[in-house]
Amino acid sequence: MATQKNNFKFKNSDYLNLAFEQAKINLGSTGENPSVGCIIEKNGSVISSGYTSLLGRPHAEFNALNKNISFENSNLYVTLEPCSHTGKTPPCVDKIIKKKIKKIFFSAVDIDKRSKNKSKKILNHHKILVNKNILKKKGLNFYKSYFLSKSNELPYIDCKIAISKDYFTKSKKEKWITNSFSRKRTHLLRSMYDCLISTSKSINDDNSLLNCRIEGLEKKSPDILIIDRNLILKKKLDLFKVKSNRKIMIATTSSNLSRISYFQKKGIQIIKLKSLNSKNDFLKLFIKTKKMRYSRFFVESGLHFMNFLINNKLVNNIYIFKSRKYLKKNGINFSSNKIIKKIKLSNKINVNLQTEDLYKVKLK
Repeated sequence: MATQKNNFKFKNSDYLNLAFEQAKINLGSTGENPSVGCIIEKNGSVISSGYTSLLGRPHAEFNALNKNISFENSNLYVTLEPCSHTGKTPPCVDKIIKKKIKKIFFSAVDIDKRSKNKSKKILNHHKILVNKNILKKKGLNFYKSYFLSKSNELPYIDCKIAISKDYFTKSKKEKWITNSFSRKRTHLLRSMYDCLISTSKSINDDNSLLNCRIEGLEKKSPDILIIDRNLILKKKLDLFKVKSNRKIMIATTSSNLSRISYFQKKGIQIIKLKSLNSKNDFLKLFIKTKKMRYSRFFVESGLHFMNFLINNKLVNNIYIFKSRKYLKKNGINFSSNKIIKKIKLSNKINVNLQTEDLYKVKLK
């Protein structure tokens, strides 16, 4: 029996979608640099791929092209405009030219002034065709946090909350109101950010590790910033017992030298502030942490702090895990949940969480 010929042919957008999958691998772990993905195709076959390395270097294009094969007359698909400036590493356009790439396809223009709209001119000069704005909407959305980081003093801030069908956030009987699928999804979300924010009250109450407990992602647990005005954080928390390279910071207004010294000896960084009450106070804190090279924050806290951030328009998106179960008389925090109840649950994420649903809602 003769085999049927497969006439399926990938489009440019298909290859670029593959590049976006590469870009997701180190999202939240590339420091100040954007997480970029790269696919190289030749004669209809993918011959190489790459993504931005941890802490931002080497870049995706360099990693994809740094192989002992011929790239001559191949097509390169990359999620963000290739860099054309010399920083701590040579520009990616130089590597592209050296490897004799035929065509370049990229999604979003880099807003970094050192490279913005410059790569096309350089590559065209070397007779390399450049096509930009492929999957433009996807690119702009994917790099929203990077663009904000480049154009704003503030980091990109998302938050997460879990609610029951009747909008309770805690149960009198159960430790969690969500199932194991939702909790694993939360661990995955954490891996996409470089700093996690919580409060001393939440951590004291839950004794949570706030890490990524998914095989292969353990090392991508983000650093932690704990809001603790009066330095009431318990000393014997599980968070301090687990050996990890992640950095823990405490933002406080306390002058308790004994407790400050105790935490500093544990390797915890103390960020001392005059006040932690107003929007302006937190703007100063977030600007300070942005200068420490954090650009993507993920908030997991109680309702009081989350309501404060949302009310003051400091949150970009909120992830809402909604159970299909009612807690009724076993529920807690219904009256404090007025802000969340007003949020229209649009943009449901297509992921199987069994008895629960996940929404990502844009707040600003």
